[in-house]
Amino acid sequence: MRLVVQKYGGTSVGTPERIRNVARRIIETQRQGCRVVAVISAMAGVTDELIKLAKAVSPQPTKRELDVLLSTGERAAAALTVMAVNALGGTAISLTGAEAGILTDRNHTRARIANISPKQIHELLADAYIVVVAGFQGQSPEGETTTLGRGGSDLTAIALAGALNADACQIFTDVDGVFTCDPRIVKDAEKLNEVAYDELLEMAGSGARVMQSRAVEFAKKFGVEFEVRSSLKQSAGTVAREETPSMEDIVVRGISLDQHQAKLSVTGVQDKPGIVARIFSDIGAAHIIVDMIVQNASIDGITDISFTIHEDELENARTILMPVLGELGAKRLNTASGVAKLSVAGIGMRSHSGVAARLFACLGRAGINIQMVSTSEIKIAVIIDEKEAEHAARLIHAEFGLGRLLPATAATQSLA
Repeated sequence: MRLVVQKYGGTSVGTPERIRNVARRIIETQRQGCRVVAVISAMAGVTDELIKLAKAVSPQPTKRELDVLLSTGERAAAALTVMAVNALGGTAISLTGAEAGILTDRNHTRARIANISPKQIHELLADAYIVVVAGFQGQSPEGETTTLGRGGSDLTAIALAGALNADACQIFTDVDGVFTCDPRIVKDAEKLNEVAYDELLEMAGSGARVMQSRAVEFAKKFGVEFEVRSSLKQSAGTVAREETPSMEDIVVRGISLDQHQAKLSVTGVQDKPGIVARIFSDIGAAHIIVDMIVQNASIDGITDISFTIHEDELENARTILMPVLGELGAKRLNTASGVAKLSVAGIGMRSHSGVAARLFACLGRAGINIQMVSTSEIKIAVIIDEKEAEHAARLIHAEFGLGRLLPATAATQSLA
């Protein structure tokens, strides 16, 4: 029998009726001759409410206890899903992340999966159970509850699919698949039939909310092909897989927008070995995720270093960096919130020139100032004012004809 891993997001289990809908879909999959492992997220809004409760009783709740608290959202949703499956005549059982054999490191609230020992899942599947696993969580080597960061249920599903050698992995959400841009921002955004791991990884890391970037990274590393599709419809979604030669026919696959960013600039530092490491060592130790980093050209041995983080981490980063500035003899620390990162990604960019020039020209014509630029082999990202971000995304989407997904030949002609 085929083994299918399915993941259902928070909106898919957001109400009792939607939980029953998920239960019917799970049972239908089993009746098609499949063994089923379902990974369940917390009901929509529950995690945010639990965080609010934690901060209401403690301005800075300890991360260990926060993990214990937040993991209850997925456990409750998993148990409710099992109740619904059993009420419909199925035979299901729920497991916590620990019971499912998910072992993580000790980094509370942002733990990484170290190993999976799915012995209990195999035994339950052999007894014809539908196995429902609480997503987003695991346990440390000491047996403490850990969580995998926001969107961590995606990672749970991908990792279990890999560990179980599943025949299919389906990520069910409230959207039809991966789009050329967020349909809430760009009305004519189109659903992609397929996307390469690298493209989706760049898009997820640049603000696309469909998948957790760590989950995509895991899928690429272990070759776990998966499909992103709607839990509310029967239509096919977007398949993420290893790239194929035909994928390069599309120069730009999609546009991502990452809002609520902050920019920090350390000015007047000496351009010598070890300086950059000193600036970012304490930031890294505090588990603050740094995104774009740009260092200016040195003038008389002095340079500036700018980088971006999420705006929620701005005050923490400022507190950490101020003592370091004095130690390094830097002139000042300039900070600004209210910026956004706009990215265009596509593996076709490897073999087609002119994308950056076209992107910059489009923004320039609209009077949108570019504050920072970062590039990779298949992505160009710019930092712009957050107030202009959605307008910029619509302009760029139209500029590259993503509503029609121009093939490389047409795109190359338009660049000439």
